Amino acid sequence: MTITVVVADDQELVRSGFALILDTQADISVVAEAGDGHAAIEAVRAYRPEVLLLDIRMPYMNGIDAAQVVCAETDTRVLMLTTFDQDDYIYGALRAGASGFLLKDVRRDDLVHAVRVVAAGEALLAPAVTRRLIDDMVSKRPRKPHVGLDLLTARERETLMLLGRGLSNAEIAAAFVVSEHTVKTHVSNVFAKLAVRDRVQAVIAAYESGLIRPGG
Repeated sequence: MTITVVVADDQELVRSGFALILDTQADISVVAEAGDGHAAIEAVRAYRPEVLLLDIRMPYMNGIDAAQVVCAETDTRVLMLTTFDQDDYIYGALRAGASGFLLKDVRRDDLVHAVRVVAAGEALLAPAVTRRLIDDMVSKRPRKPHVGLDLLTARERETLMLLGRGLSNAEIAAAFVVSEHTVKTHVSNVFAKLAVRDRVQAVIAAYESGLIRPGG
């Protein structure tokens, strides 16, 4: 199955370079390019790609604002690109609904891998990096309730806690002594009840509500 991608970056050479790299892959097809946030949104609305490769700093509308619109309106998964690895950019992108974050000096193979990972429904950041980042960001912000947490069963809460520790579905299945299919059902239920798109969004909600404590 081919993964459809829209590439959005205000620098034409960068945009074209990423598009060329991705288009050479047998399982990836770049269906459109965009030079600003507004154009990125319109391209997603027109082509409904599986992945939007989106620069954070662009004219007219920045990538984080564009990601919020795309994630609210569509099922397209957003992979953010930037030359800046500042915490606020990363956290802003994740809070907007992005499923991954890469610096523009990413290696060719890592870019391709990132698109495949995000398209498969996983968060791009490695578990240890995800936990460290969320620990740091959430510890600086006040707790806030998340209504969806009250809807989780005891097993779904346990699943969410293990997601927060960075465990994969296979590792959670081993911990619960159940099938991986059963874990996938638990994870899907967590996403649905919390109204989130992926693991990172679910874990952020758990940290912000206090279910998971930074450093715990």
